[in-house]
Amino acid sequence: MTTIPTRLAKLASPSSSIAEARRRSINAYRAWYRSIVALYALNISPSWVRLKIRQDFERNRAINDLKIIDMLLLKNQQEFQETMNCWKQEPHLMHWFKQYEDPQPPQTFLDKFYAGRDDPKQVSSF
Repeated sequence: MTTIPTRLAKLASPSSSIAEARRRSINAYRAWYRSIVALYALNISPSWVRLKIRQDFERNRAINDLKIIDMLLLKNQQEFQETMNCWKQEPHLMHWFKQYEDPQPPQTFLDKFYAGRDDPKQVSSF
């Protein structure tokens, strides 16, 4: 399948009110909710995918500054466009769910090494 990069492109337009920004964010949530499960065959249940999308949107729910909301909506549209054009592969999407896969922090040196974490006691500062 060929992708048309501008297929999902939208002009960046500022919101005129909080109500309009709320409507735009709900539309963005719905677009993610409907699209991501159907497009990628992830090894995670659709309910986990929907939960993660919901958590990402709920994290920014308390923001009331219109400029910040517009900036977040712009970043959201960019991320959505890249994901729906299949420019991301499965490992990029699975990175969202890393916290569900690895609830226990690594304990041994090799486990920390494989996870890409440094022991703060052994890291020398310059």
